[in-house]
Amino acid sequence: MSESVSEAFSPAVSDRICNHMNKDHSDSVLVYAQYFGKVKDATAAEMKSIDEKGMELLAQVNEETVPLRVEFDRTLKDAKEAHIILVEMLKRVRPSD
Repeated sequence: MSESVSEAFSPAVSDRICNHMNKDHSDSVLVYAQYFGKVKDATAAEMKSIDEKGMELLAQVNEETVPLRVEFDRTLKDAKEAHIILVEMLKRVRPSD
């Protein structure tokens, strides 16, 4: 029996991905906010949750916290696919990486 999309992005999976991104890839999270969230003036960002359709971020703009949603261009099946799309998104912004 295959896992459903909702099971693939359980709160535990979302928390694991967000903790990893915020701890080890905060510069990438900022790119997601600035480029895909269209908050060019953001100076920092935090990933709060991720699901099969997108991610919720909190961006810091002029000492204010701005919540935003970044939608993916396709529906994801699991955490492995989340990794793939997050890397793809960065490569669109920073092709040399």
